Amino acid sequence: MAHAQAQAPQKQQCAPSDAWSRVKIRLRGELGEDVYASWFRGVEVEQVGDGVIHLTVATRFLRNWLRTHYYESVLRLARSEWPTAERLEFTVRQPHFAIELPKEPTQERRTPAMTTSDLTPLPMPLRTGYGGFEGSPLDPRLSFGSFVVGASNKLAHAAAQQVASAFSSPQSPFNPLFLHGNVGLGKTHLLHAISWEIKQQKPEAEVLYLTAERFMSGFVQALRARDALAFKEKLRNIDILLIDDMEFLQGPTIQQEFCHTLNSLIDGGRQVVVAADRAPTHLDKLDKRMQSRLGGGLVAQIKAMDYDLRHQILERRAEEACTDTKGLEVSETVLAFLAERLTESGRELEGAVHRLRASYQLTDEPVTIAVAEQIVRDLMRGTEPRRVRIDDILRTVSKHYGVNRGDLLSGRRNRSIVRPRQIGMYLAKLLTSRSLPEIGRRFGNRDHTTVLHAIRKVEQLMSDDNQLREEIELLKRLLRD
Repeated sequence: MAHAQAQAPQKQQCAPSDAWSRVKIRLRGELGEDVYASWFRGVEVEQVGDGVIHLTVATRFLRNWLRTHYYESVLRLARSEWPTAERLEFTVRQPHFAIELPKEPTQERRTPAMTTSDLTPLPMPLRTGYGGFEGSPLDPRLSFGSFVVGASNKLAHAAAQQVASAFSSPQSPFNPLFLHGNVGLGKTHLLHAISWEIKQQKPEAEVLYLTAERFMSGFVQALRARDALAFKEKLRNIDILLIDDMEFLQGPTIQQEFCHTLNSLIDGGRQVVVAADRAPTHLDKLDKRMQSRLGGGLVAQIKAMDYDLRHQILERRAEEACTDTKGLEVSETVLAFLAERLTESGRELEGAVHRLRASYQLTDEPVTIAVAEQIVRDLMRGTEPRRVRIDDILRTVSKHYGVNRGDLLSGRRNRSIVRPRQIGMYLAKLLTSRSLPEIGRRFGNRDHTTVLHAIRKVEQLMSDDNQLREEIELLKRLLRD
């Protein structure tokens, strides 16, 4: 009996993630879906022991916000699973990379004089090739470890990993694998990642990564040299062929030969991975047979990135930049501002971080929202100032702080609602021409003296709290843009 009792706490600690999942269900029920999605979806439990529940979050801002606004609620609900818990500890988790990439490849890109012999930590070529045919260059930074996964690219990422990990098996589950999506969403990254992963698992594997343009160029040169037959035979003997930018493959002769190569590789159990900006059936320049064969495997679309994925990419790239650049700091509010305004592609996001880093190195000025906006203005869409309405303020404040619009207009006095409501009133006075009585009416029929108190309160808090000042600056710019 005593032995069974001694084992109970140990069993409880063996699966803290299961217990934390039950706590999150209770949090969703108590706080509502909007608040839960904004603040708790990505919170994870690391360990539980000595009366302390260790939780990890993605950012410093989220850590500070949960400590300030939801500490008691989380602790109360967590005690339903861990009755002896005395306190919570929130820490910011570090990103984990599946493949550790060395510093040397980055230096190689900046210093053309370096050779592949300098890259000893990565015993893989920077350019694929087979039988004297040279493929397109591979970027060592584009690995699975550096790829940021979100809802819009989860299927494509999982399929690419499956192809890479199942390379040594007799039959690949997805052949061909066809990835499609707009420019800058990660198709090329996944093709490079597959190549690196396979070469790491099996260095002797014959991997050939080509752009469609390079394939056409090689085939045309072979025709001119009257060596087309040897060219085709070389391609048909490789282990895996990866073709990028398939939409640019033109010409009936080239398409016909590529289709023969494709059929030969797939029928021979060799892997083919293709990427394009559209699905196979929408590639009008390809004949029906090619479209049918490309669509016969797995077709995975990479969709436009949502806010969460854009923020994760910015956070990852900013952390890398700050690690490599002494003194550089990029605040959560700057990341949130950029994630909200830069919506086109991952390259755009990485370019923004490169610019911020270069600006800091050249000027030694801290990276503020004002600096960020000035540096990346040309990347932003719709930068002309627009007329701000109180409805816009209510919607933006509600989304940013994870509270319902109805709560902002209600008489509830919870701190987590009062502060966003006061900030909303302050922004309404600052950004609109509405009078204090009218602002009061729009914020739940409040008296103008309540609005005046809110404005003065926010101004006082801003003078003492740099983080709040940055938050409000972020909200102002989101509303004006």
